[in-house]
Amino acid sequence: MNTAIRNWLGLVTLVLMVAALFMIFAYVPTEADQGIVQRIFYFHVPCAWVAFASFGLVAVAGMLYLWLGDQIWDDLGYASAESGMVFCTLTLVTGSLWARPIWGVWWSGDSRLTTTFILWLMYGGYLMLRASADDTPRVARFGAVVGIVAALDVPLVIVSVRLWRTIHPAVIVTRQGGHGLQDPSMIVTLLVSMAAMTALWAWLLMLRFAQLRTRTRLDTLAMQLAFAHAATGDR
Repeated sequence: MNTAIRNWLGLVTLVLMVAALFMIFAYVPTEADQGIVQRIFYFHVPCAWVAFASFGLVAVAGMLYLWLGDQIWDDLGYASAESGMVFCTLTLVTGSLWARPIWGVWWSGDSRLTTTFILWLMYGGYLMLRASADDTPRVARFGAVVGIVAALDVPLVIVSVRLWRTIHPAVIVTRQGGHGLQDPSMIVTLLVSMAAMTALWAWLLMLRFAQLRTRTRLDTLAMQLAFAHAATGDR
């Protein structure tokens, strides 16, 4: 059943990605002020949304693991952190690709860029912890706490353009209210791109989660066999 769901989700992801690429490069009009580089926006914003959603899921899974102690929640949080780091990295990369022709620099000390980079560093630390330490309940609990604390930076990233002086554009919801996408085709293209990136994230998350669940079952089986072998030897 799970395999069938993953296969169908993979097919849906493929269709949405093809549709999104067609709309980005052939359907939506070129923005008057920024030119063709503005099309990066349709990759950048969906990647950011997916990264934030993924890190939010890490926090939720971490809280459930601390509460219930069930390994399934730790596996879900771990898988979500890995997929979130992929999209957070893409967010930073696409942002830099846009900034170079528009701002004249690859990177600036802008508040949204800085808080996003801090988010990337914190979850990078989470993954380094999980990769270098043993898979024990103590490490999993510590990782859950790190994942929860790091997720607190997500709302800070979102509101950073209003808390501090910034040159980062506010397009989805402008500082004056409303939105900066005046052409309806831009809104449709953004929505399709976000749907495609969300489907891609969900598909990758399901694949990685299935791998981690298989690893957990194999570890449990190996432990049971070791106990059985020890019990047989004691006789």
